[in-house]
Amino acid sequence: MTPTDLRAAFIADLTAVAPDLDPAAIGDNDHMQDDLGLDSMDFLNLVSALHKRFGLPIPEADYPRLATAALAVAYLDQALAE
Repeated sequence: MTPTDLRAAFIADLTAVAPDLDPAAIGDNDHMQDDLGLDSMDFLNLVSALHKRFGLPIPEADYPRLATAALAVAYLDQALAE
């Protein structure tokens, strides 16, 4: 998958968890909790959705690497390449 595909998939899962978010308004550096208002349960649901979509284990220690769309795309790109 290209980074563009990964971002689209990430945004799709994010907006499924938080349907009040406008996909077009989500910036690459918007923080999931601080800027977009996800609570901890929303974030865990996002992690679960990403795990389902990509079949990747996402350990709790890696959660900070999903804090923004840009960080998440880089993380997913690296994890899928391994």
